[in-house]
Amino acid sequence: MRNMLIFVAILITAIVVIYSLSGNMNKGPDTISLSEAIVLSQDGKIQSIEVDQDKLTITKTDTTQVITYKEPNSNISDLTAVGLKLDNVNVDVKTNSGVPWGTILFNVLPLVVLGGLLFFIFRSARGANNQAMRFGRSRARLFPANKSTVTFDDVAGVEEAKQELREVVEFLKDREKFQSLGARIPKGVLLIGSPGTGKTLMARAVAGEAGVPFFSISGSEFVEMFVGVGASRVRDLFDQAKRNAPCIIFIDEIDAVGRQRGSGLGGSHDEREQTLNQILVEMDGFDTNTSVIVLAATNRPDILDPALLRPGRFDRRVTLDPPDINGRLGILKVHAKGKPFANLNDLETIARATPGFSGADLANLINEAAILAARRGKKVIEMAELGESIDRVIAGPERKSRRISPKEKEMTAYHEAGHGLVAKMSPDADPVHKISIISRGRIGGYTRMLPTEDRGTESRSALKAYLAVYMGGRVAEELIFNEMTTGASMDMKQATDLARKMVTQFGMSDKMGPRTFGQKEEMIFLGREISEQRDYSEKTALQIDSEVTKLIDEAHATALKILTENKDKLTLLAESLVAKETLEGEALEAVFSGKAPPPPPPPPTDIPAPIPPPVTSVSPNLVPPKVASPEPKPLPST
Repeated sequence: MRNMLIFVAILITAIVVIYSLSGNMNKGPDTISLSEAIVLSQDGKIQSIEVDQDKLTITKTDTTQVITYKEPNSNISDLTAVGLKLDNVNVDVKTNSGVPWGTILFNVLPLVVLGGLLFFIFRSARGANNQAMRFGRSRARLFPANKSTVTFDDVAGVEEAKQELREVVEFLKDREKFQSLGARIPKGVLLIGSPGTGKTLMARAVAGEAGVPFFSISGSEFVEMFVGVGASRVRDLFDQAKRNAPCIIFIDEIDAVGRQRGSGLGGSHDEREQTLNQILVEMDGFDTNTSVIVLAATNRPDILDPALLRPGRFDRRVTLDPPDINGRLGILKVHAKGKPFANLNDLETIARATPGFSGADLANLINEAAILAARRGKKVIEMAELGESIDRVIAGPERKSRRISPKEKEMTAYHEAGHGLVAKMSPDADPVHKISIISRGRIGGYTRMLPTEDRGTESRSALKAYLAVYMGGRVAEELIFNEMTTGASMDMKQATDLARKMVTQFGMSDKMGPRTFGQKEEMIFLGREISEQRDYSEKTALQIDSEVTKLIDEAHATALKILTENKDKLTLLAESLVAKETLEGEALEAVFSGKAPPPPPPPPTDIPAPIPPPVTSVSPNLVPPKVASPEPKPLPST
């Protein structure tokens, strides 16, 4: 649109200039002399005379020709004295009406348009130059102090982290309190936590509690393809922060520029390393009296450069762990504000049913429940929507459009019934909360187990019980149908991974002893594992494989024994699943106790017989145990 307006302005200017130079627009009536005017008046050929600013406009009677007579300081009385006859002549004398705006506008308009055109041209050129000069400016977003609406009350489940950060808030509010005792507040605070634990929200809460400006930028926004741009943006960011002190600088995902130097791709002239060097220099250059605190967040502290973590820079680390049951309840209450619930006590049940959920997962859970309630036309959110939202967050929405054959449905029911019954009969396994054969995402059914309490470690007996639960689906298929399917592929993978960790990482093998086997080799620049270096012989590798196989065989035998001894309950549970598709709570406990399942609903008559799809991998959704190890890594999530 701006280019089009400039083009129209150029066109109008050109037209006006051309007409002005040609004189077509300034051409007026013919001019005559005084003697000619007197002769016309004496011959009676003048019809009317108009007097306007010492100019006489004469209209002739025969040809209605308009002519003018113009003489400086001439008027009608002077002309009649020299012989001009005005008999039967209409004389119209116009008074001076002021400034001739039409003439002025006509003469000045081309200049105005031309000046405006030149102004736009020079402004565009200056704007392009400014964009080039601003390329090295910081792109941090500034949140003023009077617009910070997030406080510690909006953050739940991380009480220890909030206590650590309250000192930062107190320093920003009253730094003399610390300086009088010779205390020095940390210049940098590194927030460490897995994705979704609330690192960014915590940083904004610190700024909101302190009532200071808040600069927010991502680590990836520093680095560009042009050399020196990242370092320039770092300098500009810290200059702005010093001018707005006291304030907070928050660098999200700092591992994008803070990875260890001298490793991986790139050399000493790598743009990322130059940006990191500038950050190190700026943090060292802070005056002890400067009330500027740098907060940074990462979920990979192990790949950060040691110079970035030394005292004097990011010398304080605040870890945000996944919340426990009390933390989950607090987070649910925070996100439940402003939403109508049928019973707020349901949140306690949801808190117990969501072990391992992060703050972002719980926020998504509440939002999904509200969406489901609105979709079903309800005015309040009930427990049914909350329970359904848990399954949606874990496994995805229901695949109601998928049609399976009665045979495949029956096999899926026995598969999930095998998982659930083995878990029920294993005293060291967690209680079974829900069994479903409704397809969700890439799974055809799932068995959800919930721990009675939050645990940080697991015993060997509990892990063996989980191995038996993993094998329960495969054993049920073999026991009932004397057949094997691909539905147990994910179960066997999870069981094999867990058994190998028990032998190589947890030291739970009597034959191999209390030691670990294998070392993970990581590429720092890429930030991911690329290989496992073996620190044991081929003979030891055979022994490890033998111990893993032994654990799997023991789990298979345990599951087979349980299902064989309780085959009637297995059949009853599978028939109930075929009829109801989902069992949980009291209905599930009733089936476990041996009560007959309700009769199945009559099949619809207007739906054609379904075409059986090809059998794909069907895996149960089991809540894995959490096992502490020197390098904490959760077991495969489901």
